[in-house]
Amino acid sequence: MFLWEPLTWYQILMFIAVLCGLMLLNEFGRANLWTGILLFFVVPLILTFAVWTKTAVPGSSVGTWFHWAKVYSSLAGCLGFLALRYVKGAAQNKYFLMFPPAILSINILEAVIRDFQCFSFNGFVDGMLIIGGPWNIMNGIAGILNIITISGWAGIYISQNRKRRDMIWPDQLWFWIIAYDLWNFAYVYNCVPDHSFYAGAALLLSCTIPAFLSGGKGAWLQHRAHTLGIWMMFVMTFPAFVDTSIFAVKSSHDPAALMVVSGLSLASNIAVFVYHYYKVFKYKKNILKGEEVHTDLGSYRELKELDRIPQPAVA
Repeated sequence: MFLWEPLTWYQILMFIAVLCGLMLLNEFGRANLWTGILLFFVVPLILTFAVWTKTAVPGSSVGTWFHWAKVYSSLAGCLGFLALRYVKGAAQNKYFLMFPPAILSINILEAVIRDFQCFSFNGFVDGMLIIGGPWNIMNGIAGILNIITISGWAGIYISQNRKRRDMIWPDQLWFWIIAYDLWNFAYVYNCVPDHSFYAGAALLLSCTIPAFLSGGKGAWLQHRAHTLGIWMMFVMTFPAFVDTSIFAVKSSHDPAALMVVSGLSLASNIAVFVYHYYKVFKYKKNILKGEEVHTDLGSYRELKELDRIPQPAVA
């Protein structure tokens, strides 16, 4: 195969199981305040002291600074979003509303730094074969573009007319999400290649699918934080699953595949960047204050109609 070594039937079934498991646990975590606290505070607190000091050790594939930073930054996002959803007045506080774009930017920046770092690698690093090259630089640039096209955080609100009390970000629309997914998959494929089948493809699908369904539409960042936190807890607890088990899927380590994946990432993020800033300048949007950019689009207005929220006039 182009991206990975040939897949077995049981690896494909496990991919489906991981995808469904992440989506189900996301639903459990978003059900109410207490399930969120249990899954994103109590469980990782226990795992930190009882398990990860033994499994996520230096030299293992999950014992790097990046994995430790990623698990706690994703869990910080989960808990911060939980506070936004359930602490009275939090969603009306403009400073609190800065938290989602801040934690999202930090998470992307962590990966950008790692991509640039991996440019100089060519061999086994922490037990995994990494082939550095121009694709790392390309994807690092794509990640930076992804950060600077984050917009509309001042328009974040908490849904009141759905079964779930979700954090909705109306200005975070499908084209930005797809560009993010392509960038993030390229990052995982470049820097954690032998985990990319699950940590790239399955993990990204697990948050993107619910973001396009009516019940979870507009809550992509919440889904992303939840599924990422769940996956990081799992892989740091059971690193052998993605390393040495019969379900582990190895990358093809093909430079052509690395170049294609990062090329798609960079191209999509350039396209979003051009479109985004065309509208910013055309409509004189103050993005530093979190002003929404895409209020004229049908997908934005559809979301507001779903939540029965008065819509701003089209510029």
